[in-house]
Amino acid sequence: MQRFNSVLVSTAALVSLMLLYSSTSEPVEEQKQLLTEEETALADNRLPQVIKSVSLDKVYDFAGEALPLNNFDAVERLDRELLVNSYWHSSTVLNIKNSRRFFPIMEPILAEEGVPDDFKYVAVIESNLRNATSPAGAKGLWQFMKGSATGFGLKITSEVDERYHVEKSTRAACQLIKRYHKRFGNWTDAVAAYNIGETRFARERERQKMSSYYDMNFGSETGRYVFRILAVKEILSAPQDFGFYLEDEDYYEPMSDYRILKVEKSIPNLGQFAQEKGTTYRMLKVYNPWLIASSLTVRAGQSYDLKLPS
Repeated sequence: MQRFNSVLVSTAALVSLMLLYSSTSEPVEEQKQLLTEEETALADNRLPQVIKSVSLDKVYDFAGEALPLNNFDAVERLDRELLVNSYWHSSTVLNIKNSRRFFPIMEPILAEEGVPDDFKYVAVIESNLRNATSPAGAKGLWQFMKGSATGFGLKITSEVDERYHVEKSTRAACQLIKRYHKRFGNWTDAVAAYNIGETRFARERERQKMSSYYDMNFGSETGRYVFRILAVKEILSAPQDFGFYLEDEDYYEPMSDYRILKVEKSIPNLGQFAQEKGTTYRMLKVYNPWLIASSLTVRAGQSYDLKLPS
């Protein structure tokens, strides 16, 4: 009843407005202008957004391997991820901003290791380009579990966790991905294995008697994984095509203003060390997120390269 009364009131107000304009002695064009201004005022109280579907009008690929556009299921799954990431505004904007900081570090490492450039989008999906920790204990931009990390040469102690070291963790991720590619024969299956695990992916491949990720059935996370990567690739490659308008100064710039200090002796207090080096404890941690304690023990024969902001 309340909704009905509201409709009556709104209708009455509109009729009154029309009568007011029809009875005035002002010229017709001026009446139209007044009505337009009134409509504009009403529109100002509405949410200022336009929601559209995404046009899937091109060939999509991951690492040069095409999405099968003749597979309606694959196309609809990509459509979902493009829509989710296009309208998940805050997360996507932050990923676009962060891409300028981290992609210039990752891209040359991927090239040196012989891994396709598209794998940088894996880090976006895994961690939103932040040194995150998952509920399962995976850490860093590439979300390494402890066993995998140490197996690929990343050091983890009570004071150091190189899963948070951008350069070293990127190289370790490259080694892991190349191993998966060698075993499964293509980059799409390799990246799916990166998500679900090598053993489990191989088991599912055998159980389902399929050799392509797009023909296999997985749970929600792995089933969406490759499509999320494809969607993020499209959006970050051309943000304006998806309604994201950032000025050049909006991006987070690479932290390239630093010098390297080789440390060969233990540092009992990183706060005092930072002060002596003309920086702050916070900045020391920002530039070296792999330092996870307030001290750094350097054993005989070891050394660490610390980034000190200029």
